[in-house]
Amino acid sequence: MKTFFALSLLLVGGCASAKSTPEFGRTFAPSVVVAAPANSLAEQPQQAPISALQQKIVARARTQIGASYTQAYFSIAYPNGDLPRDKNGNLQGACTDVVVRALRAIGVDLQKQMHLDMKRNFALYPRRYKLRRPDRNIDHRRVPNQMVWMKRFAQSLPRQVSTKTLESWQAGDIVYWKFENGLDHCGVLSDNRNARGMPLVIHNLGGGVEQDVLTTWKITGHFRVQKN
Repeated sequence: MKTFFALSLLLVGGCASAKSTPEFGRTFAPSVVVAAPANSLAEQPQQAPISALQQKIVARARTQIGASYTQAYFSIAYPNGDLPRDKNGNLQGACTDVVVRALRAIGVDLQKQMHLDMKRNFALYPRRYKLRRPDRNIDHRRVPNQMVWMKRFAQSLPRQVSTKTLESWQAGDIVYWKFENGLDHCGVLSDNRNARGMPLVIHNLGGGVEQDVLTTWKITGHFRVQKN
């Protein structure tokens, strides 16, 4: 069983769930999730209208609230492949699957686009998974791989969050974080904001949720993806 858990984390290469145990090799602190403040939707400041593309990304991301969490490897269809639903018929996946599904709402299939780019430029992507060739079942579901693609093909945006930069943090943006334990995480910015004007985050961390966690962890990437 320990071998299976460790392999699952290596294969997905993404964030751990709130239920992670030492079997994964790193213990995830539950306080990271508990510390997320409650939504302050009634006190939100006015914000500029978001574009139709941004609305589509957010809407698709929001359909994953309540999804179950899994780091498991699956053989999936190509292109536009997705994980099977869980035993209760609900969506399942990791943090990266929230991003993949959300971007498909605007015609951006990370599975296909990353696979094609990795076939041509495999050396540009992290070698930490010890693969000799691309794997279209899992490559797009790994946070470090997604970040390479984002840096190459998406608009890079400021990573600092302050009153001066709030306008650059828009609904539908993709954000990446680094936890204190070294694990990576990602999510989609919501069209809801807290009382300070910062957008909430739609992500899967032990389950699909919408939370006020933008500045909870170290931000390592902030991107905006445009339709092809």
